[in-house]
Amino acid sequence: MKRYLYLLLFLFLGLTACGSAEPAVLTLMSHDSFAISEETIAAFEEEHNVTVELLPSGDTGAALNQAILAKDAPLADVFFGVDNTFMGRALAADIFAAYQSPLLAEIPDALELDPSHRLLPVDYGDVCLNYDKAWFADNGMPLPDSLADLADPAYAGLLVVQNPATSSPGLAFLLATIAEFGEDGYLDYWADLRANGVLVTNGWEEAYYGSFTVASEGERPLVVSYASSPPAEFIYADPPVTEAPSASIVAPGMCFRQVEFVGVLAGTENRELAEQLVDYILSQPFQEDMPLNMFVYPANENAELPAEFVAWTQVPEETAVIDPQTIDANRETWIEAWTEVVLR
Repeated sequence: MKRYLYLLLFLFLGLTACGSAEPAVLTLMSHDSFAISEETIAAFEEEHNVTVELLPSGDTGAALNQAILAKDAPLADVFFGVDNTFMGRALAADIFAAYQSPLLAEIPDALELDPSHRLLPVDYGDVCLNYDKAWFADNGMPLPDSLADLADPAYAGLLVVQNPATSSPGLAFLLATIAEFGEDGYLDYWADLRANGVLVTNGWEEAYYGSFTVASEGERPLVVSYASSPPAEFIYADPPVTEAPSASIVAPGMCFRQVEFVGVLAGTENRELAEQLVDYILSQPFQEDMPLNMFVYPANENAELPAEFVAWTQVPEETAVIDPQTIDANRETWIEAWTEVVLR
């Protein structure tokens, strides 16, 4: 009998010890624009007895540089935020471990750009021209319906863009012009834009909140931004508005689709938990929380979208396309040539 009681006590103490075990720590490295609800992260932490530490590390290029430099002693377990403009560089650096998540079955093949499954698609968004609806109505001006129209003197001094060397949407817009005019013609096009008074800022915030007439006291009613910017203007308007004050121009070839990826960093000491976090990021609860936090479309086709996001976001039928390998091989050359023509 005494032996039986000792056995019960041993089992009780063992279970108690397991229940009170310190949670593991999992580090998620990302660009600075990563945002998700605390409740969404907490649900994963509770289910897996883990603490997720977020490590924002600058813009996409800067964050990726840090991850590459730390390849032999990874700073994190999982990396979120490589997009298709930096994908080739990330894969060539060989910093990610292959992982074919079962959740890929819920993601369209068109978004799976890495057949090695080192980078798995999380979200996508379209970089487009956004315009001030009231300004164009008040001035009785038609909207430009092609990139070429922007060089027309009628649109002189109306456009603000971002520097592709320092801005992700700026680079996406540059790529759209290369897709449209080719490597032999895009610099002539940018020379025409410069002559037509295009304003170049270092980043998106400076362009949108410093020069765009919808969001600032600036004088530019055309800005390079995202097709998901109008719902943000509607949802966060103070005082509330009945419709989004801006909209996107989604004519063929005028938008560039950015796809963002997540990957398990090679060398992680928490491989199983890292894979579970990737699964969670691709799952419906996480995916459905992204649109109103990062204003992107979820990659998981089963994720439901908020009604206001659907109402004010336009989806282009035909986006500019350049494959990631070509971008990686030419990105720095294109940017340097652009800099010579537009800024010097």
